[in-house]
Amino acid sequence: MRHIKITIAYDGADFHGWQNQPGMATIQGAIGDAARTLTQENVQIHGASRTDAGVHALAQVAHFKTQSALPASEFQRALNALLPPAIRIIAAEEVGPDFHSRWQARAKTYRYRIYRGHVLPPFEHRRALHYSGPLDEQAMAAAAREFQGEHDFTSFAASSGSEDEDRERDMVRLIYSSEIICDLEREEIAYFVRGRSFLRYMVRKIVGTLIEVGKGRLASAEIAQLFKLRDRSRCGPTVPPEGLYLVAIEYPDPTDSLAFFAHTRRARART
Repeated sequence: MRHIKITIAYDGADFHGWQNQPGMATIQGAIGDAARTLTQENVQIHGASRTDAGVHALAQVAHFKTQSALPASEFQRALNALLPPAIRIIAAEEVGPDFHSRWQARAKTYRYRIYRGHVLPPFEHRRALHYSGPLDEQAMAAAAREFQGEHDFTSFAASSGSEDEDRERDMVRLIYSSEIICDLEREEIAYFVRGRSFLRYMVRKIVGTLIEVGKGRLASAEIAQLFKLRDRSRCGPTVPPEGLYLVAIEYPDPTDSLAFFAHTRRARART
């Protein structure tokens, strides 16, 4: 049995997210259908991140097992020939049997785009949040830094729908970097966040909170209190998905076997 790792870019606007859903068009479903057509096997696609409906990716990572003798480079070409144009396999390689796209991911980077111009260009429709009103960008930049470090993100995550499950979930997450970058030439604000893992809607709720800071409705000094309150009704609104992009996923060096397996055990234990 061979193990194939694929890196994927996609426009999520017309899909109901990454994860398989009966009767719905999803990224995982489309790639799985293409792989099964190609190999004539019951291929299961395992992804690193379950992006939500409307969210895009520049470098999602997934893997699957197959008995096909097709070279990895041919998997890339053949899958792209079968997939819709909104989904592209940008790299494919054979990996060892211990590789797992989700469990071994040690960091993920997301970007959220806010277009600031008066008129949203038609090419940016469903690609960025349009907000042309006044915003204090310096205050937003200061507030973004408050999210760095290890925190309980209960206030910035969607409910699972079950109070018992919410109480039992580990809501602590480690954020390595969190910053606002302004591009005056493109009339755009971009929020970049890099962390070990993320809760559902977490990035979109953080951005909604940063916009509240930019509007003067919240001070950056209040972010610490929001962590303590553990009350999702107190954070900013959940911004729409179209501005969110999964930018990169990082993995430990597989040549460092001790670190590689230690990281895998820790990742599985956290879930």
